[in-house]
Amino acid sequence: MSLTNASPEAAARAAKLGSRKLAVLPTQARNDALTAIHEALAKARDQVLAANAQDLAAATKSAESGELSQSLVKRLDLGKKGKYEDMLQGILDVRELEDPIGKVDVRTLLDDGLVLERWSAPIGVLLIIFEARPEVIANIASLAIKSGNAAILKGGKESTESFKVISTVISNALSSTAVPNDCLQLVTTRDAIQPLLQLDQYIDLVIPRGGNELVKSVKKSTQIPVLGHADGLCTAYLRADCPASVAARVIVDAKTSYPAACNSLETLLVDDVALTDLLPSVAEALLAKGVSLRCDAPSKTALSKVLDAHSAALLQDATEEDYRTEFLDLILAVKTVPQTSTPTAALDLAVAHINEHSSHHTDMILTADETIARKFQEAVDSAGVFWNTSTRMADGQRFGFGTEVGISTNKIHARGPVGLEGLTIYKWRIDGQGQISTEYKAGGKQWKHQKLPIATHERIAATDEELAVLRSFREGQSERRNGT
Repeated sequence: MSLTNASPEAAARAAKLGSRKLAVLPTQARNDALTAIHEALAKARDQVLAANAQDLAAATKSAESGELSQSLVKRLDLGKKGKYEDMLQGILDVRELEDPIGKVDVRTLLDDGLVLERWSAPIGVLLIIFEARPEVIANIASLAIKSGNAAILKGGKESTESFKVISTVISNALSSTAVPNDCLQLVTTRDAIQPLLQLDQYIDLVIPRGGNELVKSVKKSTQIPVLGHADGLCTAYLRADCPASVAARVIVDAKTSYPAACNSLETLLVDDVALTDLLPSVAEALLAKGVSLRCDAPSKTALSKVLDAHSAALLQDATEEDYRTEFLDLILAVKTVPQTSTPTAALDLAVAHINEHSSHHTDMILTADETIARKFQEAVDSAGVFWNTSTRMADGQRFGFGTEVGISTNKIHARGPVGLEGLTIYKWRIDGQGQISTEYKAGGKQWKHQKLPIATHERIAATDEELAVLRSFREGQSERRNGT
């Protein structure tokens, strides 16, 4: 990784050339680079946190003057308990994942001696534009190297000192590895963004990680494909049959464990029949955590009758705009799903609200009825649709991806938390023996188009020991193909 002062075009061209070298490195070489980065960042912890403290102090002053939001300041703090450790562990988790490159998922016998295969391959060059979140550099670096992609990173000015130190540490670590330094570049000047967004001849994918304004601005400014989401407006639908202990536990986690996160809960839909028996215990748990509840008339009336006077006085009236707002704070909009003649009719109302108001990021249902839950998961048009678990589970590390480059609400290529698989594309390969297309015209040879087994063959291993031997053998074959 290098802190580049080169022109945007020169930086992008260098990244493109570096990506081609990285794409053919064997698995072990890429894993060795991740090991080097992990060790270097672990040793540089005090140095990185000192730089982060400078950024945090400046950002806090900016927040006090109204220049920055408090949610952005919270995202900036790398010294928060466990955050640095999670960043380091994410690098190791990615290192231990299966290599996503060179995997075959389609094999077809076109004719005797003519075999078609679809292989996974790196996308190429990624441009990641992000606000705050200094750990993103380590996340992106590990995912990019493991998936064989080059990355150009542009961070927000609020975390410049953190970026500089982390970038220098990673750059020094990579100098002793086979990974070209040009594969990871950190751009420090703000005026480089717009020129980079025009370089579709070098850059293959843009990933904006930040607020609504950033994402929308990027989408309007480039012809390069953009992967990401503008908002994280997550909704929960609470049904009367959900156990009270489950409802309170899950909703409190979804709202309060990290309110500034894009997978934090913003709207709670509640069945009319749950207003008096179930909602009060949930509301009390939320109020105890300092959450401000913005309620529609039915839910406010029901809660005011059962909550103590102090708690009832804290309830606020919701506006229609509240149900379209990503608060990123300890604020939750509450809306009643009217009583209907059937459970399915109530479900339809909840689904209609979510599909119209949500950002299609992550939504959840809390119910004991599996039939209703499955219908909800099928009908809600979001990247993540959960049953009886928190929206905060929408996270690459929690999904077992090691870490993530972001969460996508796109409907092409990748959706939801984007890990290694989301950073690959595929290429088609044909192995032949001199066949030509004109042999297969009318009256000529006939295509066989026979589906063949995928070439992993792991399913025939009789024991774990045999499976380990097979995997080791295949890795050796892969490295020999790559010239090592």
